[in-house]
Amino acid sequence: MLLRTLLIALILTLSTGCATVKNWFGSNKNKAIEPAELVEIANPIDVDAAWSRNLGGGQQKLGLRQRPAIEGDRIFVANDEGRVLALDINSGDTIWDSEAVKTGKEGSRVFFWRREKIDAGLSGSPGVGNGLVVIGGRNGEVIAFDADGGAERWRARVTSEVTATPLVTDGLVIVRSNDGRTFGLDAGDGSRKWVFDRGLPGLGVRGNGSPVAGNGLAYLGYDDGSVIALRLADGQRVWEQLIAEPEGRNDLERMADVDGEIQLGLGTLYASSYKGQTMAIDTNTGRPLWNRDAGGYGGIALLADRLLLADGAGTVWALDRNNGSALWKQDVLARRQLTTPAVHGDYAVVGDLEGYLHWVRIADGTIAARTRIERAPILGTPQVAANGMLVALTNEGKLSAFPQPN
Repeated sequence: MLLRTLLIALILTLSTGCATVKNWFGSNKNKAIEPAELVEIANPIDVDAAWSRNLGGGQQKLGLRQRPAIEGDRIFVANDEGRVLALDINSGDTIWDSEAVKTGKEGSRVFFWRREKIDAGLSGSPGVGNGLVVIGGRNGEVIAFDADGGAERWRARVTSEVTATPLVTDGLVIVRSNDGRTFGLDAGDGSRKWVFDRGLPGLGVRGNGSPVAGNGLAYLGYDDGSVIALRLADGQRVWEQLIAEPEGRNDLERMADVDGEIQLGLGTLYASSYKGQTMAIDTNTGRPLWNRDAGGYGGIALLADRLLLADGAGTVWALDRNNGSALWKQDVLARRQLTTPAVHGDYAVVGDLEGYLHWVRIADGTIAARTRIERAPILGTPQVAANGMLVALTNEGKLSAFPQPN
């Protein structure tokens, strides 16, 4: 698993032209994979930060798309010191701060030898619901806190690292571990109710997409390019649909992960694959309604009439929800390793590998504004609260909040 993770991290770094390696060889050929240069925006809107704070560095070592969670007027975040925090969304002030795990090295001593030590810490993003904040760790820890006061409610352990955001729904906590297993844990005490086990391909993108739930089912995207519906009551598979065929001559070419956010509408599920395919699926039967050659490792934002997504080339798309046809596309952010878009009023906001946020007009795809949080990648999807405040987190641990533009 560690070798697989390191290999994927290297592949993604090289393929996106990361600033840490783009000048190693000094060849003009490297310019073809460098992030597109940013051009001046005509008549930009104002997007000043309401507040910012540092949560602590270190997340850059994990290569994860960590993101905050929002419920009401509170933001829930984790830092690299193994702590979970609740913050006031209007000021960034700490409401509570609780230790989830002790960071450092874990190991076990048996007689005169010690097993291989494993880094301890938090690897996932917090999930929120039913009065709980739940987060996963590098060694399979699952810890639940009281959302109001931060007291620990329970802790459990699954079979491997948890990088996906846990889903709290219908008295269950749905947890995905990186070995292909999905667990249904009792939300009251963390006891295991069921487990669904599925094999993994030889190579995949770092991390797992988070489940979504509706109509008594949990929907999950997998590394082999498929989406699966599981019954919440017992974890049994109800249907399975392939989004993109994992074809190719080697493991790299066959990568078809469905790792980004999948979206659930009224009777329709929308998912996108690393292979560049986006599909609308009937939730009752699992049958495809339409398929579009646009998509990537990120996920989808859902609006009343359209889907928003960013593909692997850095193109932002708006697709018609009914048939998948392209309403517009914006390619001036090429090779900038964009996040899943977040809807912020009349704009779609994407983060990039150089720490910029970009506001794109939903109506026509024109760039309306940009700002830089810091010189560190934004990998996790920005989150938007009911009051219009958008928050985004860099992988160096800087969190910034932006009011909805006028």
